[in-house]
Amino acid sequence: MGRWEPGARERLVLAAVDLFTEQGYDATTVAQIAERAGVTKSTFFRHFPDKRELLVAGQETLSQLLAEGIAEAPADATPLEAVAAGLVRASTAMGPLSREIAPRLKAAVAASTELRERDALKSVSLAAAMTVALVARGVPDPTAALASELGVLAFKRGFIEWSDSDRCLEDGFADYLLRALEELRAASASLG
Repeated sequence: MGRWEPGARERLVLAAVDLFTEQGYDATTVAQIAERAGVTKSTFFRHFPDKRELLVAGQETLSQLLAEGIAEAPADATPLEAVAAGLVRASTAMGPLSREIAPRLKAAVAASTELRERDALKSVSLAAAMTVALVARGVPDPTAALASELGVLAFKRGFIEWSDSDRCLEDGFADYLLRALEELRAASASLG
């Protein structure tokens, strides 16, 4: 095992997702993940505090990108236009690896109560980051919270459509997110 090989974090995520899919989350150990990734256990713990955190790798970056996009939206942007700007910025963090592992990750989360709980906490964290950014723009708290929740739903819906698409993507990930946000905006308008 190379001690300082590049890409260890990505290899750990891939190894974990594969092992979670093959044998289940509970049956997978940190030692198995490290071995599959070709690193030591100490390297694993330099990157992640525990195996559960592998599945939310990049959450802080995603929250930061969402908030930056909202903050940098034009001053006259509506709350949902600012959320759209955040979604576009966040889409830059999702590349081919994210799309490749999405179906396996989805299956691993669906099969584990602990991972479903962690996934729910991730959604709360993303919504909180967007709400704070919107409030900083002067958006009233209830409006900011609602726009943020729509943003999280749009992210989830857009990600599923993007990762499930079997066609070569003419549209980028941002296009999927923006379509999902527009569908949710239209649906919320029909609530009356």
